[in-house]
Amino acid sequence: MHSNGFFLTDVAGFLGGYYAAIAAMNGVAAYILWRKKGQPGWAIVWTAVSVVMMVLASLALSGSAAWVPSLPASARGLVNSLSGPVLYTLGTVGLLTALFVFRRFFVQPMVAWTILNVMLVLMGLSMADENFASIVMKPDNVPIVGLVFLLAFFTWLATKQAVVNDDRIARGLPPMEKENDEKVLVWPDLVYTELICMVAVAAFLLIWAICLPAPLEEPASSVKTPNPSKAPWYFLGLQEMLVYFDPWYAGVVLPSLVIFGLMAMPYLDFNKKGNGYYSIAERKFSYLTFQFGFFVLWITLIILGTFLRGPNWNFFGPFEFWTPYKVEVLNNVDLPQMFWVGLLDKPLPRPPAGAGGLVQAGYILLREAPGLLLVGAYLVLLPPLLAVTIFRGFFAKMGFIRYMIMANLMLLMLTLPIKMILRWTFNLKYIISIPEISLNF
Repeated sequence: MHSNGFFLTDVAGFLGGYYAAIAAMNGVAAYILWRKKGQPGWAIVWTAVSVVMMVLASLALSGSAAWVPSLPASARGLVNSLSGPVLYTLGTVGLLTALFVFRRFFVQPMVAWTILNVMLVLMGLSMADENFASIVMKPDNVPIVGLVFLLAFFTWLATKQAVVNDDRIARGLPPMEKENDEKVLVWPDLVYTELICMVAVAAFLLIWAICLPAPLEEPASSVKTPNPSKAPWYFLGLQEMLVYFDPWYAGVVLPSLVIFGLMAMPYLDFNKKGNGYYSIAERKFSYLTFQFGFFVLWITLIILGTFLRGPNWNFFGPFEFWTPYKVEVLNNVDLPQMFWVGLLDKPLPRPPAGAGGLVQAGYILLREAPGLLLVGAYLVLLPPLLAVTIFRGFFAKMGFIRYMIMANLMLLMLTLPIKMILRWTFNLKYIISIPEISLNF
């Protein structure tokens, strides 16, 4: 199901205003570059982009569905065919790695402005597809789209400040925060600024509420549940984790470990540099750990759950119709089943009828021995191995207790991507499965 003429006629007005807004944005940027920054070359470039955007706006407002700019059907089909949880996750990790390695290139204002324009144009061209627009323009999802762009902007701003500070520190100069640390009075300076922001945000929310009605549905009913049934956007990452873990681990243990890890950070951190100012070069390990945990293991899961998880919690491409009849044949198997039945071609160890509790426990331990050995080696043997290899410097500076807490917190954090990869590649359901006591991992 792709875009049709009726839909394009309905969305033409919105796209016309959308492209006109991009044109105005680039026009203002061109004016600032010409008059304020003294960069006539870039001013001409963005003026030309503004003209192109006005042409796209005129085509969208022409009243003819055939003239509404859109992505070719072949491009949409290619994106749908390449879409999948594996490529999505690997792509986000690769993107984060590229942004880190080439951060000095991406923090340049003109590079960032170009990327923003490309993102906005691709968004506009994609909005001409009915399936894409039905997801992105859903009132529940509109704020999330805005949050994605805001998150990208503030991440770029912080990274740019960190790159500037790293260059200054390399030249023997203090960071920018040390030069602009003039204290101001809470009253009236700070309170006055906060009051203006409060009034501006209140006005913006009022206009938002008028233009975009709240997506209220009919009263809840036990005989009719939405498909898909999704949690609020800030819990969609947690809901995605429930696909790979038992509820006790995904809903209780992992969130508790996140809270505990955040509280433990000040006590585990031995690096005194980078306090009170932005820096990446002085805190690479901390920066990469946070970026991986926040972006890859949380933000990307929220985006995946919002825009790519459809009926029956199936994975859909961005331009794919959300049909409730899509069926994916999956045979998820526990590790004991893979080991005893698949690898050794033997039945699962089972206690004889009438066996006592100790005998039954022994057979359970035998059945789960592969998983217990793997998990034990991962949590018990791997930290000391890392302490004498990759994290030798960390172990020397942190000591045994702080190092073991840090190492186990990191390893537990990595259980999420490891389990996701095992589920996608081997259809592995649980590494340890003890239904007798409702313990699955």
